Amino acid sequence: MVDRLVGKVAIVTGGAAGMGAATCRLFGREGCKVGIADRQEDLGRQIEAEINEAGGDAVFIPIDVTKEEDWKRVVDQVVSRYGKLDVLVNFAGISSSIYKDDFDGDAWDHYMLVNAKGPFLGTKYAVPRMREIGGGSIVNVSSVNGLVGTVSGHPGYNASKAALRLYSKAMAARLGVDNIRVNSIHPGRMPPMTTGDQESYWARDAETKSRIPLGRAGTREEAANVALFLASDDSSYVTGAELVVDGGLTAI
Repeated sequence: MVDRLVGKVAIVTGGAAGMGAATCRLFGREGCKVGIADRQEDLGRQIEAEINEAGGDAVFIPIDVTKEEDWKRVVDQVVSRYGKLDVLVNFAGISSSIYKDDFDGDAWDHYMLVNAKGPFLGTKYAVPRMREIGGGSIVNVSSVNGLVGTVSGHPGYNASKAALRLYSKAMAARLGVDNIRVNSIHPGRMPPMTTGDQESYWARDAETKSRIPLGRAGTREEAANVALFLASDDSSYVTGAELVVDGGLTAI
């Protein structure tokens, strides 16, 4: 165990799988007490057990990030258990490919509800707790698709992730006076949420891989490392920033 987050308490949504789970594991190793918030209870309990068996301190709490009452319950439970809240990482989201019709209005609403309103609600309930302790860090996980347009996936995904990007900047401007930092992470092409077979994943998307200057897939751990930086005091003068984790995909 290292110590970049010793003494800190975090909530990580989407913490049961993919990049969120990698972040929970990393935070646990770095000494953070972790609230794993997700809809997937079986997977969430597994991550909880894994962190605790390794000597960390984690608790799984079910959440639907679109429901305000769930957010209040999760934040209250974490603060009741650990005494405070220092960090909120909003990984929970829905992918660009689950809807096929570009003009499906229900799809648009769903993307906005989960990918944009979810982090908004989390911020609403996290900020008062962070003010109580004199500051904190909010990390919103957007996407490279929140920076550029794409021809695949529903455009509502792009719009929701772009909304989260600018919401992060707006809240950074407002919350600096409270010593609460707000930043966004923009992962590029990463492995699927729950499967780890990157070779077969990229075999299906060789053309995209060929356009990445680093010439390879990203990993969940590489995204988690950026979340760690933003959660830790190493980034104490970083707020309103957007950190792109895409191997150079959006650089050319």
